[in-house]
Parts: sequence; structure tokens; C-alpha cells
Amino acid sequence: MTDNNPALLRLNKHLALNMGVSRREADNLIDQQDVMINGNKATLGARFNEGDVITVNGKKILGTTTYECIALNKPAGYVCSRRQQGDNPTIYELLPNSFHKLKPVGRLDRESSGIILLTNDGDFAYHMTHPSFYKTKIYNVRLYEDLAPLHQQMISDYGVQLDDGSSKLQLERMNEADRKSWIVTMHEGRNRQIRRTFGSLGYSVQKLHRTDFGNYSVEGIETGKFKIVEIK
Repeated sequence: MTDNNPALLRLNKHLALNMGVSRREADNLIDQQDVMINGNKATLGARFNEGDVITVNGKKILGTTTYECIALNKPAGYVCSRRQQGDNPTIYELLPNSFHKLKPVGRLDRESSGIILLTNDGDFAYHMTHPSFYKTKIYNVRLYEDLAPLHQQMISDYGVQLDDGSSKLQLERMNEADRKSWIVTMHEGRNRQIRRTFGSLGYSVQKLHRTDFGNYSVEGIETGKFKIVEIK
């Protein structure tokens, strides 16, 4: 159905809400003719009525009416996946079943802890993770070795070269007597970027804890606990 009646529901918005994808990704599904309304192939710009049957690749999409977002203080040792990887538990084991439909916004690797957002709003997830939106992420990082002043300058002022490009991080000492503990600020989100940046200079990360992601902070959330947050 492609009626322009504003009372009808927008198909791409419905798919984004219920599949955890962006509206652009929903439009791609529609354009690839993977989406059907009451057995008929949907077209870009399509709208539908309450009660219509929406399927994607033959799977019925059950509707919800509200966007949701939670902030979880992930402990180390948990993976940001629905499927268990080996003996490692997943973050969904920390959440009630009612939130298992939410998808992580970006990732934290298994060894890392701190704030991870989960949502069913694909557009929000896209704006939080795409490099063009320049979202600030702040981490507390503990190294096994003292970071040499020269290496601090290299990382902060010039960046170091990794396999997938240059990596430049803002570094701040947690206290003047300690060169192992650092506050790291970054605006990218490449896979294990902080660990690989220090590793390229011969350092190993003992602890990596994300405290802030955009406008969201882990402050006030106990380890392994979560809170519902406003999408902003």
C-alpha cells in the first residue's frame, strides 16, 4: 500500500523501530523487495494500516509502539552478543527478558567494562556510532607499564599508524604520580582501537572501562546493572 494518507503508518519507520535498524537500512530492505505487506511487495514510501501483516524475508514483524533505550554498566568478561561465545556469558544474561529485543549501540570487547547502550531505535544507534556524528567516548585505562612521555606525545599529538589507519587519542593522567592510569578521550570507534594503539608501542592494557558515551554516563549505575534512559 502506497497511499499518502497521513493517517496511515510509515513502513520504513515501523521496520526501523521493530528491527533495530536505521530508516536508511529499512529503505534498503524495501528497495531490495525483501518486504511485503499482506503478501504484496512493498515499495519505497509505502504506508500501511494497523492490522496489516508485514513480513521481511518471510518473517512476520511484530509491532511495538515506543522506542526504548537502556544504559548498562557492563562487567568485564561479558560479550556484547545474543549468542554465547564459548564459556563467556552475554550481556543479555544481565537483563530481563523484556529487554532482550534491544540491540547494542556499538560494542565493548569482552575484557572491557563500562557503559553500553541498547535500543530498538535504529536511527539513534546510527547517529551514536557513525563517525560523521563525532560522538565523544571517555575511558579509564590502566596499563601494565608506565607510559613513556615520548609515547604519550606520539599518541596525543601525532597519532600512531594501525592497519586500518592512523589512531590519535587524547590522553590525560589520572594523577601526577602515576603514568599507568589514564583518561582516554576519543571520537572514533574502531575495533579494539585503544588496545591496538597502546599495543603498537609495546604496551598492554590491564583494564579498560568506558565511563561516557556521547551524552550518557555510567555514573550511578552499579556494575552489572542498568537503567532506562531518554533517547536524546
